[in-house]
Formats: sequence, structure tokens, C-alpha cells
Amino acid sequence: MENRSFCADEEELAAPAINIDSVSSADLTLAVETDLQRLESHEAIEFTPTSTDRDTLSRGAISVHDIAGSTDENGRIPHTDKAAVYMMKVPDDDTDAASLNKSIILDSDEETANRDIKLMYARHETLKVKDFHLEVEAAKDACKLLDSVVILLDLPEDDLPELVEKIVHTLLDETELPCSFEEAKSALYTHDSAHMLAKTVQGSGGLGHSMGGGNFDYDQSWICTFCNLPSLEKRHVAIARLKNPTNLGRTSQEIKIFLLILAPTKEKGAKSALDTCCVFASIFGYVEFRSELMGMTTENQFRQKLKDLIMKLRDMDPLSRQSLLSPISVDAIVEESVSCTIGRGVINDVRRRIPHYWSDYVDGVIGQKTIHKLVATTFFLYFSCILPAIAFGVLNDRNTHGKIDLYRVIVAQAIGGLFFHAFGGQPLVVLLTTAPLALYTKVIYEISDRFGIEFYDMFACVGFFNSLFLIIFSVLNASNIIIKWSTRSVEEIFALFITVAFAVDAFSAVLRDFNENYRSAECQVAMAGDGVSNSSGNVTDDTLGYSNLMAEDCQREISILYILLTLGTLWLGVSLFNFTKTPFLNAGKREVMADYALPIAVLSMSFVGSYLFRAVPLKEFSYSVSNIFTPVTLSTMTWPTLALAAVLGFSLSLLFFMDQNISAAMVNAPEHRLKKGTAYHFDLIVVALLNLFFSMFGLPWMHGALPHSPLHVKALADVEERVDQGHVYQIIVKVRETRLTGVLSHILIALSLFLLPYPMTYIPPAVLDGLFLYMAVTALNGNQMFDRIMLLFQEQSAYPPNHYLRQVPKMKVHLFTSLQMLQLIIICGFGFTRWPYLKMTFPVVIMLLLPIRHKLIPLVISEKYLRAMDCYLNR
Repeated sequence: MENRSFCADEEELAAPAINIDSVSSADLTLAVETDLQRLESHEAIEFTPTSTDRDTLSRGAISVHDIAGSTDENGRIPHTDKAAVYMMKVPDDDTDAASLNKSIILDSDEETANRDIKLMYARHETLKVKDFHLEVEAAKDACKLLDSVVILLDLPEDDLPELVEKIVHTLLDETELPCSFEEAKSALYTHDSAHMLAKTVQGSGGLGHSMGGGNFDYDQSWICTFCNLPSLEKRHVAIARLKNPTNLGRTSQEIKIFLLILAPTKEKGAKSALDTCCVFASIFGYVEFRSELMGMTTENQFRQKLKDLIMKLRDMDPLSRQSLLSPISVDAIVEESVSCTIGRGVINDVRRRIPHYWSDYVDGVIGQKTIHKLVATTFFLYFSCILPAIAFGVLNDRNTHGKIDLYRVIVAQAIGGLFFHAFGGQPLVVLLTTAPLALYTKVIYEISDRFGIEFYDMFACVGFFNSLFLIIFSVLNASNIIIKWSTRSVEEIFALFITVAFAVDAFSAVLRDFNENYRSAECQVAMAGDGVSNSSGNVTDDTLGYSNLMAEDCQREISILYILLTLGTLWLGVSLFNFTKTPFLNAGKREVMADYALPIAVLSMSFVGSYLFRAVPLKEFSYSVSNIFTPVTLSTMTWPTLALAAVLGFSLSLLFFMDQNISAAMVNAPEHRLKKGTAYHFDLIVVALLNLFFSMFGLPWMHGALPHSPLHVKALADVEERVDQGHVYQIIVKVRETRLTGVLSHILIALSLFLLPYPMTYIPPAVLDGLFLYMAVTALNGNQMFDRIMLLFQEQSAYPPNHYLRQVPKMKVHLFTSLQMLQLIIICGFGFTRWPYLKMTFPVVIMLLLPIRHKLIPLVISEKYLRAMDCYLNR
């Protein structure tokens, strides 16, 4: 068969419609919608169809009318602006598919004839960050250029063309540039029809990348674009701070700062557009510096702050500048401690923290939004410490029959918090008496009661041995075990166990209240009486009277109100905590609502329970004042009981060792960007001495607590939102490392002793249980193990673009999550068992998480996958 090609001439292309009458039956014309730009030349493009195309056409499965749509009365296909005609020649015989020709004929009119198909060339190149410490001339040039920089604050434009037009017109008006707007626009965009910036510079990288996790991402909060114009005589720079985060493209979805640089084409070297862009990008690349610039209110303040930041970078050596990105070098701390003599770790901690002691107080009052953060965090810490103290005080009072009561717990919390936040090494760690310590205290009470020993004597001896072992651990630098070998997975398993413990305590209290009130004997009798009276008419007056009396004593409304207050506190607190993710109010007010979420929730639900439902007789927690500063005598202790106390003290020291160090490790996590260094060894000695004092006077013990410690850090932090493929997440910009929040909050706790019994007893126990649930839920934020558990219930298309999901097969991810869940279940089994003596082994089980992670799990999951999923490895 003759192979005929089909091509339209100029007259046909100019026609308003295409006639298909002349096409033979062997040819098939398809009219389809396309967004391709028109060809400049009207030559046919030849290419070979696939076997699917050939089979479809040969079977006649597609007709001209079906594809092209309806024709006019002359059998012509309407010639639309975006119509392309595909001519396919089908041979009569079964020849090779390569002989088939498809000719693409694109329509053309006066509007579209001059358009071209353009090929987009994209290139990603790494640029070296300017070292102003070495490149002094670059720093001087930047400061000089800043005098003429156009600064625009809080621009409302949220569209790229509008934003560029506003900035370019401002430059044209203020600097009288010799170029036109169209010339600058043509140089800034790839082409006029698509508003895509031609040349941009952005920051990239992530914490996971620096730690071997491979988490590479764009810093989408700022972008710098530039171009060269031949008509310019000198450089021109504009910096725009946007009023709202704006989506400007795929890798710039949350832009807050937009930089535009115009430079003469003749400029080369250090004053070229690209080099000038690198100078400013080297400043805006530091998230802490951007945070400071976002707080400037006037153009002069903004300009002066930029100059100050350049001078600050100029005075920094490379090591100091690196501390802006990776503030804590844990590997150096480990090597320093491992290679040193006994006690050197404590000495190094003191040397590391002493220079910052005064700034620990100053940093709590100086800086943008610092006073607001100080007040909000102080109240958060006050409520998150006093309310658990009340709850555990009630629990200890019940477990020890009044030996350790509410008054002692609050006094210990006030003394311990003040002492640690004033003299501890890492003041962001929060000390509390916890549920495991309450269970341990119960075990000691049962043992002392069984052997006829005075509880305070046994309690003091166990505490003495516990403090002794902690001091030994500290002097021997044992905390390096946690620093070096505790991975993210181990910490998150333990954190999830604490979350489960909070939830178990809360729901146990709700269930206990339902058993006491809703399912009480009086309610059962009342229900039985109602059933008898409804089923039989032969009921005596005595029976009815007894049932009515029982009905009066049945108070099911107490249980209903109890669960409403518990869940209401949880709902209100979590809703306000996540208020920053809502569109209501403005950003500043949303942040205030989130910062005061816990106080608002507790006070609101206490008002509801104690005033609005005052007719419902809710139970108040018991309270009594006793003489607590009478030292123990140890008169009832014998050598066998001392040996038993030593065993209990060693087991308790393991619990202290793990809790304190894991809490400190989670506070010092790299994503928190802390700068003043760690103090693992020194803090362990401080906790040992503090609990030695508590043991002497029969006060409850305390150590670093989860989730309070990392939540304390987040409360003092400034955060920045990032967007990656539609998923919004937050990163911490900086944290105010201060002692003031801990000191002030515990002063308020000490003053709360004067509020007992009233008005503190107006806080219903149900609100305390709601607080436990609030702490449990908010602690799940940022817990990677919990996020991976949620993946088990999601379809793969909804998975977030996490770095480990890009590097690790999905089955390996789910296997690792399942192994973590198995370890969590085992820990919960030992922690919540009914046998007191089995609970004593709970600290040992916690310690076993370390060898399991490093010896057993690598047998089933390769190390490269573990590094991606567990990126705290060798922090």
C-alpha cells in the first residue's frame, strides 16, 4: 500500500474549520483537546504508534464522531482554539507497525500562530555559604548595599505575579531604574505565559540528613530570585516580608520572606547577581536569624538587624557558626567522658554549664515575645506539676494509709523543683513524682507492713541506697550508656509507656467512680425495686419504702458528671493546644490560646463541675497538715532488712537512672536546637542529693519526668511551619533556655499550700484525670513510633513524605514498628502487673531495651534501614 503523508497547507490552517469529507475510509481523523503549545512550522510530525493504537484503529473501535464531537451541517469539525487533529493511516494489509504514520496537525489562527513549544531546562546546583569571618570584603559590601536596599514589610500580596509586580514597580519608582517593567519581568520569568521564576536560591537540608537519616528538604519559608539586566548601572535589592505565608510553587509553599535582586549584566565576580544572592541567602539560611527578622516592626529596625547579623557572622569562627545548625555535639561529649578519669564527666558538665548560669536567667526576660512565653510557660508548668502532685498525693495517701499524703507531696514538689531549677545543670528538665514511683512506694509499704518495720525507716533506707548508687553511676560516667546507645526508638517506647500509664490511671479512676456510684449496691436495689413494681401488683409498702430509700442514696449523676468533666477537660485542652492549626482569629491570638491551653481547660472545667453543677455532690480529695520535718531514726531496721533495702535501692536506682537520663536525652534532642550544652552526670548527682534529703524526712521521691520535660521545651520554643507535599509539620527555630519558668512555677506551687484546702479543693478529681489524658495525648505529637503505628491504618497514598518512607521498604517499616509494639506490650505487662514483687523488676526490663535494640533487632532488619528509621543512632 502506498504510504501517504498528510500535511495541511497555509490555507487549510487559516480556515475556521477542518473538512473531513476528503479523508478516505482507510484514514481516521481524531480531534482531541490538548494543552500543548502550537508548532511554529506546520510540518507533520512522524512517529510510530503502539500496538494498542494499531489494534484499536484496525477494529474501528473509535469513530470520528465519538472523538471529535458533533460536526456542523457540512460535516466539518469545529475549529476550536485548543484542538489538535491526529491523522492516522491504517494499512489495508498486516504490515509492520513501523510503517504506520501519525501526523499531528495543529490548528493555527492569528492569536496562536506565533507561539512556540518551549523546552524547560532545570538545573540544581549547590552553592557555598558565605563565610563572612574569612570573606571580610563580602561583609563590608553587604553592609554598604543594605543602605540602599528596599525593604517592604507585611505585604498582603499572596500571588506570585502580583508580588513580583509590586516589588519591581517599587524598585522602579524608588530608584528610577533605566529599565522597563516588561524587561525585568521577561528576565525574572522563564516565559510570559507561565509565571515560573527563572533563577532562584533556597536553603536545603534537614536534621535527618545531618544525622544519617537522609531527610533532605527545601527550606520553604524564604526564597531569593535574581536576574541580570543590560540597562542597569548598579545592583538593586528588595526584601519583602509577607503578611501571610504564601504558596509560590512546588518547593516554596510557605514563603514568608521574598528577596529580589537585579544586577547589571556587565557586573562579574563578587558583585554579580548570583554572588549578591548568595550573600543574602547566607544570612536568611539560618532559621534563628529569620525568626529575629520576623519580629522587626519597622524598616529601619529590619535594616539594622540585618547589619547586626552580618557583623555577628563576621565575628564567628567556623565552629561557632556551625553551632547555629548543630548546637550540641554529643559525640564529642561521649568521647570526652569515655576517655577521662573517674568523675571527669561531672567536672566537664560543670565547666560546660557554669558560663551560662547568669544567661539562664537573663534569657528568660530578654528577646522578642520572651515575656509572653515566660508567663505562659510558667502557668503551664504550674498546672502540669501541681495537678499531678495532687493526684499522686491522693494515690500515695491511699496506698500508704496516710504515711505519705497530699501535703507531703506538694511540699516535696515545691522544694525539689526550686532546688533543681536553681542548681541543676539542665533546667529544662522537669522533676516530678511519677506513677512508677508511687507503685514502688506501695511495694515498700507492703513489705514493711509484712515484716513489722516502721514504714518511714524502710522508705529512708531504700532512698539512701538509691542515692548512693546514683552517685556511683554519675562518678563512673555511666550516663554515657544512655548518651551513646539510647536511640530514638528506645526513648519513644518509654515515652509511649508513660502515655499509656497516664491513660490507665485516668480510666481506672473513671471506672472506680462508676463502681462506687453508678453500679453501687443502692442503685442495684433501686433498679430491682423498680423491676418488681412494674412486673407485679402485689408489692408491700415496706418493699416500696426500702426501694425508694435506696433510690435516694443512688447517685448515678455523679458518675455521669465525672466522665463528662474528664473528657471535657481532654477535649477543651487538646482543641486549644491545636488552635494554631485552625483559621480562626489571627496568628498571634491563636498562639496565645495554644500557650494557655492547659490553664484554660482546667479552670473552665473546674468552674463547670464546682459551680454550674454544684447540686451534684462530687467527692473532694482529702487533705491534712502534718509535721514533715522530723528526721527518721532507723530504729526498727535490722541487718536482714538493710540487705533487703539495698536490693530495693539498687532496683530503684536503675529506674531513676533510666527515667532521668531519658528525660534529659529527649530534652537535648537535636531538633530542639539547644545551645548551652548537656549535664547528664551532674544532674544525676543533683537528683541523688535531693532524694537523699527527701528520704531523710519521709517525703516522696522525684526524678526527670515525661512528657513534662519535652513539653516544657516546646512551650519555650519558637516554631516555624513547613509544608512538604501537602503535609504540614513544625520545626523548632529556637528555645529560650531559662531557669526562670521552673523557679517561678515552683514558687507558685509553694504558695499554693496557702490555698489548701480551699479553693484548691474546688478542682474536681475528674479534672485531674482529664489532665492526665491531656498530657498523654499531647505527648504523642512528634512521636515517630506513634506516627508509624498510624501508618498501619492508612492507605499508602496517604502516607506522609517522611525520609524513612522514601528509603526503607514498607514491609521493613511495619516490621520495625511491630517489634517496638511488642517491646511496649512487655513493658506494660511488667509495669501494670498485680504482683508487687514482679513490679520490682520493671527497671531491669527498661534497661534491657538497649541490648535488644543493638543486638537482636539488627538480626532481622539491616543497619542501613535502622539508621533511616532510628536516626538518633550515635547522636
